[in-house]
Amino acid sequence: MKNSSRSFWKTVPKPFFSLAPMADVTDVAFRTMFATYGKPDVLWTEFVSADGLLSPGREALAVDLLFEDNQRPIVAQLFTSNPDHMYEAGVLVRDMGFDGLDINMGCPDRSVEKQGCGAALMRDPDRAVSLIAAAKKTGLPVSVKTRLGYRQEEIDTWIRTLLLAGIEALSVHLRTRNDLSKVPARWDLMQRIVALRDATAPETLVIGNGDVVSLQDGLRRVHETGCDGIMVGRGAFGNPWFFNASVDTVSVEQKINALIEHTNLFSSLLPRKHFAIMRKHYKAYAQGFPGAKDLRIALMETEHAGHAVRIARSFLSSRS
Repeated sequence: MKNSSRSFWKTVPKPFFSLAPMADVTDVAFRTMFATYGKPDVLWTEFVSADGLLSPGREALAVDLLFEDNQRPIVAQLFTSNPDHMYEAGVLVRDMGFDGLDINMGCPDRSVEKQGCGAALMRDPDRAVSLIAAAKKTGLPVSVKTRLGYRQEEIDTWIRTLLLAGIEALSVHLRTRNDLSKVPARWDLMQRIVALRDATAPETLVIGNGDVVSLQDGLRRVHETGCDGIMVGRGAFGNPWFFNASVDTVSVEQKINALIEHTNLFSSLLPRKHFAIMRKHYKAYAQGFPGAKDLRIALMETEHAGHAVRIARSFLSSRS
C-alpha cells in the first residue's frame, strides 16, 4: 500500500478522466463500483478535514479515506486553513499509501468557509500558497481543486496564483463560488486558463469540471479548450459505466443489479456510516424506465441495506 516516489501525474494518459471528490458520495463503496464497471484514470476521495484527522475524533473520519488497490491512482482530498495541519495530515495520508494529495479550495459550504477553508481561500491567496507549500513538504504530488473565483471570474489573479505555486494539477470547477451550481459551467473560459497555464506553469495539468454528461461530451470539451483532463461529478451518479467506452447502453436489469451491489458494498465496507447516504444514489439509479418512480419512492423510505435489497429484487422479479 506504499505510494511511489514518482508522481503518477507524469504518466497519466492524455486526455484523462477523473471522478470528482464529492462529500458523502465518493466513498470507498462508490469508488469500488467504478473500479469494477468502468474505471476512470484518476480517483479522488471525498474531502476530509485535516484538522479532524489530527483530533481525538480521527477514527470517525478515517473511514472517508478507505480505499482499495484497484482504485489507484487514488488522491486524498483534504481541507484546512492551517499549514501545519496540512503538513501533518498530509503525512498521515502519505503513510496510508495515497498516490496524491489534493487541497480543496472551492467548497462553498458555509460551515467550511467559516473555518477559512474551501472557497474562503480565494479571499486569502497568501494562506492558499502557504497550504500548498506545506503539502509539498510531504513528498506527495500536490494538486488543487477550486472554482473560477469568488463573486466573479478571477483567472488573472486567483488562478494565476495557484499556477505559480508549483502544483502538479489544477482542477477548475468552471463556476464561481457565488454561482454554486445554479448556472451553466463556463467552459468558454477554459481556453484562457489553458493559455495562462502555458505561459506561467507549462508542467501543471489543467482539469475541467462542470456539466459533462458523457465521455463523448468530455472529449469534445478537451478538443475545444485544450485542457488535459476532465473531472466528472453529478453526471456519473447512478452510472458506474460512465467511464467505460465499450458500453453503449445499460439495461434496467443491469442498473438494478448495480444498485443492489452498491447497497451491499456500502453495508459491508461502511457499517458505521448512516444508511441515508445511499438515498441520493437510489434517486440516480431509479431514473428513466417504467416503474422507476414507484421504485424510487420505496427505496427512499428504506432504513437499512436488507430492506433496500428486498425491494430492488422484488422489482426485478416483477419484470421477469
